[in-house]
Amino acid sequence: MDSRTTTPAATWTQGTSASLPKRDVWQAMARGWRGRCPNCGEGKIFRAYLKVADNCSACGQDFTGHRADDLPAYLVIVLVGHIVVPIALWIETNYAPSMLLQLAVYLPITLISSLLLLQPVKGAVVGLQWAFRMHGFDENRPAGAEEGTIAQLTVVK
Repeated sequence: MDSRTTTPAATWTQGTSASLPKRDVWQAMARGWRGRCPNCGEGKIFRAYLKVADNCSACGQDFTGHRADDLPAYLVIVLVGHIVVPIALWIETNYAPSMLLQLAVYLPITLISSLLLLQPVKGAVVGLQWAFRMHGFDENRPAGAEEGTIAQLTVVK
């Protein structure tokens, strides 16, 4: 007969950071949009086009805990799509240019605007995570605690 035991893992909940002062979400996102540290607004948040720096050069804020993942790309797709598609539909219904002309115009506009928006949107997402103390931006988070972990299951045979 198999013996199964459950050992609880160290868990972390948002309730542990309730005593900390609130951070200004809009200011942090605006600073991130400009490519600046959401904490001080002075240091740079990026060390390359989309590579977030390990820490702020001005205040030392640690950025290694950020988890922007695919959210910036999804937001850029939505933003660019909501700008380019209505314009394309309006031009198509009113002027009906050739398909080759449309492709020659819309593809570069879509590509350039996506590349121009990707870094500011990623900076804003990192600023949002910092303001809400998400992932590695919470000072009270216990060392080694996994976010959202309820329990670890250990199976012993």
